[in-house]
Amino acid sequence: MTISLLFGVHAHQPVGNFPAVIDDAHVRSYGMFLRVMERYPEFRFSVHFSGWLLDVLFERFPEDMARLAAMTRRGQIEWFGSGDCEPVLAAIPHRDRVTQIATLSDKIEQRFGVRPAGAWLTERVWESSVVPALVETGIRYVAVDDYHFLCAGEDGEQLDSFYTTEEDGRNLDLFPISEAARYRLPFSPAAEAVAWLEDLARQGHRASIYFDDIEKFGIWPETYEWVFEKGWLTQFVEGVLASPLIRTETFADYHAREKTRGIVYLPTTSYIEMNEWTLPAPRAAAYHALIEAEKAAGRFEKHKPFLRGGIWRNFMSRYPEANWMHKRMLGASQRLAALPAAERSPAMQEHLHRAQANDAYWHGLFGGLYLPHLRRAVWNNLLALEAALSAVSPAPTLERLDLDQDGRPELALRNGRLQAFVRDDGHAALVEFSSLTLAHNFGDTLRGYAEAYHAKIDQAQAAHTAQEAGAGIASAHDRVAFLHAIAPGDAAPDTRPRGIFQERAGSPGDGLAALDSYRAGEGAGAWVASGDGWRVTKTYRLDADSLTVGFRAEGSRLPALIETELNLALPSCDGYGGRYVLAGGSIPGGFGHALELDGLQRITLEDSELGGALHIEAGQAAQFKARPHRTVSQSEAGFEKIMQAVCITLAWSPAAGPDQHITLRVTPAS
Repeated sequence: MTISLLFGVHAHQPVGNFPAVIDDAHVRSYGMFLRVMERYPEFRFSVHFSGWLLDVLFERFPEDMARLAAMTRRGQIEWFGSGDCEPVLAAIPHRDRVTQIATLSDKIEQRFGVRPAGAWLTERVWESSVVPALVETGIRYVAVDDYHFLCAGEDGEQLDSFYTTEEDGRNLDLFPISEAARYRLPFSPAAEAVAWLEDLARQGHRASIYFDDIEKFGIWPETYEWVFEKGWLTQFVEGVLASPLIRTETFADYHAREKTRGIVYLPTTSYIEMNEWTLPAPRAAAYHALIEAEKAAGRFEKHKPFLRGGIWRNFMSRYPEANWMHKRMLGASQRLAALPAAERSPAMQEHLHRAQANDAYWHGLFGGLYLPHLRRAVWNNLLALEAALSAVSPAPTLERLDLDQDGRPELALRNGRLQAFVRDDGHAALVEFSSLTLAHNFGDTLRGYAEAYHAKIDQAQAAHTAQEAGAGIASAHDRVAFLHAIAPGDAAPDTRPRGIFQERAGSPGDGLAALDSYRAGEGAGAWVASGDGWRVTKTYRLDADSLTVGFRAEGSRLPALIETELNLALPSCDGYGGRYVLAGGSIPGGFGHALELDGLQRITLEDSELGGALHIEAGQAAQFKARPHRTVSQSEAGFEKIMQAVCITLAWSPAAGPDQHITLRVTPAS
């Protein structure tokens, strides 16, 4: 009996990723993979490229795209669809699921002459609610992890073919991706991998189902040498083709000739590591400890289906910044959908699709929430869409709503060029300050969070101390890599949000306490905080190209000092393109430097990546301090510190005058 090898690879780069990163991925993985596979037309396989990445590759590597088209025409390749810009389909509205899937299917048909019947699910996030959109757009089957099926109570020995599910009366077939295959390919020697497939054939298995990241073939550590220089891929392909027990098939051909194994209903889940990453730090640590205990006791494989963790949507409740971005995206989607069809444009739809790219909404060992350039790409597209919407259907200039659904309303101020959202949480700070002209959100920062993996910093330092004391060396499992020097204090979590205009007050000798008791005052944009013998009124006002925040301090027991903090996201971060410029034109430093100035009234933040500048003007002289705000995160490359924003504080004494006005003026580069 022969076994069908259903072999698929998935290629994706985040919207907004650096061109050099994409070029490197193509040179080391995508292009190399295609050139090897081109030599073996009998080896049939499936591919999924996200639509945004396809557009980039057609522009930058047309010869390899022509190679991909030729392999498609000769029937070697089957195309899988999905959302065009790689959204998590479960996290966007049904109407956008349909347009995302249809856009990529149209793109594949136009460029390769075929329309996909199968689809890849981003991060293998499964919710049954996605079924209707998939079926409506012509998708007949998807591939998800066999873990999903185990969590539904299915027998692992039976996961060698497709099953059928339904939602709202619409049927979709589901292929279980073999975890055993994913762990072997391409990591075990090619001959052993082929022998393993042959053994499955002898046991009577119908198919071995593999679908995984193509980046494992060349980009993951040591894989370029292993897969291409040492010839793993060539050896594997030739071994499979030489075997009388293995045949390669596309999912489409297998699906056409086989019958379903029966009905199945999968729970909401993703791969098991993702289910850990979605949990808050204390819960993630407890969950990880439970898994490790089960492994140590030899019970993990038996109990794995019942060790579920969280779900992907938990990232919205874990990280308010991700939730704000997500709910703003949903609001823009609703505004676009409400437009008459004649007033919508393809560019509007494209901006929405790009703003729905999954990468910037979540964080784990992968995921891009901690990466400012990926969040910025979402905001660039979201604000470009809103600028286009404002031209035909302006949003209200003043609106109170609980957009992020946290029980605390926000006040939205808009004027066609600028948008400011004040959160009614006691701080009365801006959660967002956006320029539609520059398509940039100056409030797009990330506070410091406690992450479960931060414990490894202390563990690494303890291991280093023990090694110096002659107590031995750390095992490979305990070794931690650092891209930057990181002390435990660097990972200390913030105690309050990173907003724009959040105050502290008191005396320098006794310390300053947070002003966190603001309540909405009389008049639009007014907020009042008060105490025994004092009262501070903060008022926001939008003008054509500026935001002015006025402070009025009143009472017999005024604090000696009031300080306001502005956390401002700027694209250059601590790179060469960002710098401070004083009123006389001198440059005291870049955004990555700490800076202190007394008696300051005007300063400009110039950013070449932004293509504009932010001018800060104070009505009375203030003490000025600036420092970079950095977070500590871990990726597959190791721990790193990433600059998220410039943290600026302006402090003044109410005794010098009861009124202070601070203006942020946004200007595009001339």
